[in-house]
Amino acid sequence: MFRRRVFYIPGFDPIPPRRYRELFRREGAAQAAISGYALTPATREDETGFGWAARAQMDGEAGHAEFEVLVWADIVQGSMRGSVGGTYLAMIRTAAAYIGSGALWRLMRLRRGPVLTALYPVAVLILQAIAAALAGAGLARGVAALGAPWWLAAILGAAMFWAVLQLWRRLDGRIFAYYLMHDYAFTAAQGGAYPPALCARLDAFAERIEASARSGDWDEVLVVGHSSGAYLAVSVLARIAREAGGLPGGIALLTLGHVVPMASFLPRADALRRDLHDLARAAPAWVDVTAPGDPCCFALCDPVAVSGCAPKGQAEGRPAPLVISAAFSRSMAPERLKALRWRFFRLHFQYLCAFEQPGDYDYFRITAGPQTLAERFAGRTHSPGRIAAPVNRWSWP
Repeated sequence: MFRRRVFYIPGFDPIPPRRYRELFRREGAAQAAISGYALTPATREDETGFGWAARAQMDGEAGHAEFEVLVWADIVQGSMRGSVGGTYLAMIRTAAAYIGSGALWRLMRLRRGPVLTALYPVAVLILQAIAAALAGAGLARGVAALGAPWWLAAILGAAMFWAVLQLWRRLDGRIFAYYLMHDYAFTAAQGGAYPPALCARLDAFAERIEASARSGDWDEVLVVGHSSGAYLAVSVLARIAREAGGLPGGIALLTLGHVVPMASFLPRADALRRDLHDLARAAPAWVDVTAPGDPCCFALCDPVAVSGCAPKGQAEGRPAPLVISAAFSRSMAPERLKALRWRFFRLHFQYLCAFEQPGDYDYFRITAGPQTLAERFAGRTHSPGRIAAPVNRWSWP
């Protein structure tokens, strides 16, 4: 039986990791029914951390996969505890970081979708402040018209302004403006440099993955990074490669819906740029999957090449990473794609979900099936439309 260890690194997500277990089980069952293979829950042999296991029967072969979520949700939660006023201050600082460094204009040369997504929370927060100010001013004028002292009208107007801002924040579970603002602010807070708490967590992730690769009886150790978790996965594997003089055999990387340029284009992201360069030079089995239909990712942008971090002399087309498209327009049923058209965050998680007409990319075959990542994509070339021109102002080396 083929045995795989999967380490999943989420993006900027404050939600407990059980969400990913339930998503895998629900969507895996749906994909199995569509594709005609068997995918069932199994018992974990290694119960370290939070995870789950799955047993697969695909194309006459059996596979056993054990998943572990490498958690950094506590760091995310800590970064989101700021006040309303703190969020607006973070908005100003984040805008200054991207505009002042010139990163914003270079990002727009790659893909406008993720840049517009990044501007969404700024626009919404400004509109919310305007609405709150209008409500406060309206109340103050009304109170003054009734003959109340000016100072009372001002106090009541200010209270209304603050109450409306607080109301908007409570409604953010539907609007996501505060959530996204904290996401971009976290990345930009130190100019793209990793904060100390995250650096320590990445070191712990690297130790965990390397120990599993060296001591476990696994045919493959697959690291999966989604969204901003994609560049964290790069940094983790680059740490292992540098310390061990190369990646242990059997380690592979799958990055999904990456937003690497949002970090690597910032001036102090030297550690990430070094990691992109070093991991590409180590040439692991690395497949990067994005989709033009996902407005939150840098679709078909080679994260190493566009960041100016490709190793000198690296042959064009060398699969580190292999850049492919999940092709939502072909792999999803038209009616479902239409229903999700404006649900940008749901589309950003589609890589972890079932497809009605899966092509080369099937998350459940890749993570639970009886083939290594390298075997599954052997001979595959980059998808048409791959963007590889270096756009970053800062490069490595």
